[in-house]
Amino acid sequence: MTFTQWFLFFFLVQLIHFLGTWRLYIKAGRKAWEAAIPVYNAVLLMKIINRPWWWVILLFIPIVNLVMFPVIWVETIRSFGRNSSTDTFLVLVTLGFYTYYINYATDVKYIEDRSLKPRTSTGEWVNSILFAVIAATIVHTYFMQPFTIPTSSLEKTLLVGDYLFVSKFHYGARLPETAVAFPMVHDTIPFFGVKSYLNKPQIPYMRLPGFEEVERNDIVVFNWPVDTVNAFHQYGDGKYYFKPIDKKSNYVKRAVGMPGDSLQIINGKIHVNNEPLVLPGRAKPQFSYRGKTKGQGFNPRFLVERYGITDGFGYRQEDNTFFIPALSEENLKKLKSHPNVASIERVIDTSTRTSKSIFPNTGKMPWNNDNFGPVHIPKEGETVKLTPESMPFYRRIIETYEGSEMGVENELSLSGTQVLLNGLPVESYTFKQNYYWMMGDNRHNSEDSRYWGYVPENHIVGKPVFIWMSLDPNASGFDKIRWERMFTTVKGDAQPVSYLPYFLILLVIIFAFNYFRKRRKNA
Repeated sequence: MTFTQWFLFFFLVQLIHFLGTWRLYIKAGRKAWEAAIPVYNAVLLMKIINRPWWWVILLFIPIVNLVMFPVIWVETIRSFGRNSSTDTFLVLVTLGFYTYYINYATDVKYIEDRSLKPRTSTGEWVNSILFAVIAATIVHTYFMQPFTIPTSSLEKTLLVGDYLFVSKFHYGARLPETAVAFPMVHDTIPFFGVKSYLNKPQIPYMRLPGFEEVERNDIVVFNWPVDTVNAFHQYGDGKYYFKPIDKKSNYVKRAVGMPGDSLQIINGKIHVNNEPLVLPGRAKPQFSYRGKTKGQGFNPRFLVERYGITDGFGYRQEDNTFFIPALSEENLKKLKSHPNVASIERVIDTSTRTSKSIFPNTGKMPWNNDNFGPVHIPKEGETVKLTPESMPFYRRIIETYEGSEMGVENELSLSGTQVLLNGLPVESYTFKQNYYWMMGDNRHNSEDSRYWGYVPENHIVGKPVFIWMSLDPNASGFDKIRWERMFTTVKGDAQPVSYLPYFLILLVIIFAFNYFRKRRKNA
């Protein structure tokens, strides 16, 4: 839905509210016209139902308002003496339209000083749960979201089993674009395996102001741009289904290319604007290696496991060769210095075969993981030439990210050597938003921009700032907990430092303060 459509929808809601409540406003000592003034009518309604004025703000927060509207319906009919379970059921099942019956067909009296305390313990529980959900939804959507590292694409910086807090406010929180969705879950409702949202209506893209921009080498959580989900849990039919931006799968990678950059990978090393990319000190990129031992029955597996590498390791005793899929520079030096290692060298793909799995996915570029590009990363307001050669790089951007996901219809096509945009000849195109190039530090084990291209700015979710828990999937018992990683920051050049002791001290202080305060109050 466009802003104009939402504006008209808002006034339609105001009309429905006025027609269903104007007599109730009169019974509460107000004027009928006051029920028709947008926002003002909501503030007055909060007074009528004896609730704080700031509840009005909650009515305008997407997803939160889905919880608040039923609460307001119930509170409204109870303020006019309709307290029975039947009344509550009817106002909920009719989506609030039961107030029309009360407004026109009954002679109810306004209860000005009604008790706000729930009449039953069940009601008290429901009340507490509803507002806990509201508070958690606001924090989850606009401030901080928990996130788990599921893959090894950013090892050794972030490990499989790291539990992060992702800040939404660093880059500016996005308003949810999916207007109707189950609170605090992503695309699927847990345990039920069903879709957690409705595709329509969609709220136009808006982002609150942040206090920093995405910077080069930032680790960023974003919605996977090409995710059209080949199967929700309950389908499994291999088909593809449209997913709104905020319901696309969450990915975490490093932003190595900024808007306006030219990026190229040469023998596995990233170059930006013709200069080698300098990573922060905490980043430990990993590459694949082949090596040979000196024989004598030596198997390097125990060394590899000692350095935390187990998956994909291969060893051939016949010729004493081994293969390591992911090894950092630090561990490479240790392995090289071992007396039983005869040689070890990095695996670099120098082939010139073409592949449709590599961006721009035309099957015409002789690129691979280790030798790729150059590619230009589009910037908001920047104009590029559109030619038959450049069109494959920008086609998906223009048609999808600047088209269907922004409420317009774009189609790029080719007539001979002439590029057509929506059937009209064009020589150039000016971009409407910024784009980024995201890659994992585990260079040969990361599905990233080398495969699916640019990440639009409206897909940026947030910035990982804190590891609050880290569990080793290959360990058990207390050994499963990586204590040294708990309560460490994500960004920085130095080795991560755990703030767990300080956190525990703070907890002790809080519990002690509450304990003595309660004792003093009781005394």
